Amino acid sequence: MSTRQYVTADYLRANVIGYSDTGQGDETFKRMLERDKNELRELGIPVETGRNGVGDEGYLIKPDDYALPDIRLETDEAAAVAAAAAVWHEPDVAVVTQTAVLKLRASGVDVVAPDELGVAQAGGPRSMGSETAIRGLIDAIGAAQAVTFTHRSTRGRAARRLEPWGVVGNRGRWYVIGHDLDRDATRTFRISRIDDVAADSDRGAVHVPAGLDLNALVDEAVSRADDSTGGTARVWLASERAHGLRRIARSVTPHVLGSEAGDVAEIDVRSRVGVVRAVLSAGPDAVVLEPADLRSSVIAELDRLAGPEGDAR
Repeated sequence: MSTRQYVTADYLRANVIGYSDTGQGDETFKRMLERDKNELRELGIPVETGRNGVGDEGYLIKPDDYALPDIRLETDEAAAVAAAAAVWHEPDVAVVTQTAVLKLRASGVDVVAPDELGVAQAGGPRSMGSETAIRGLIDAIGAAQAVTFTHRSTRGRAARRLEPWGVVGNRGRWYVIGHDLDRDATRTFRISRIDDVAADSDRGAVHVPAGLDLNALVDEAVSRADDSTGGTARVWLASERAHGLRRIARSVTPHVLGSEAGDVAEIDVRSRVGVVRAVLSAGPDAVVLEPADLRSSVIAELDRLAGPEGDAR
């Protein structure tokens, strides 16, 4: 970085700390040099190989080839980068997102921490979905192919066929929207409830209608699902626990569940999904007593989060 000419391996061996250790053989040095060049390239720092005239082959790093310019991200843009880094954990994707976060922070960009975003790794209570499912859907959208997948709901598992139009994030979750071939209608599916995505048509078979606002369509579908059906939920809360549910309760009455002291909270169901999330977040400190369908929804979500081992029990 401090020179404009190519520097030879012999020069590096003599001047870089660690390469010039006494007793180090030629082969050891060559392996170290190759390792370090590869690590630099993986970090996005290009190591250029060339010659100065007719001299020996050497190496050069040009800061202008990799140094980031002045970056000014809006808050939501920086949050999007952090969300990607928080969600993806498969090695081939995680390396890219984590490296992006490191570069941004090194440049002075205030990247929001994952725990401030309300997102989690796939499989957690706020999972954005299986990476395999998301990537399968994105690949199919890019190839304009129909897909089949297994969809989980409170009614069980069902096979679905869809012509996917897009993958859209909404309220901390990801959804796929498209044309449901079995129902001949536009449908939106939460990706965290999708498994076993497979292509089901030739490439180019799917045609997305012109002029669609996918974000608006997904937001409308999610809003309908979140809309209150009215009524009140009765939720048992462990004593001095589950404070989030206590804050939204309209009344709290002492009640012993089994042998454990606690309270029954009366909660107005303004958002069914919101109540389910709040109960799941409280873990064993909250138990839905009524209504039965809300209780069933919570149990179904707990079974899904427990996975195969939970099903076996």
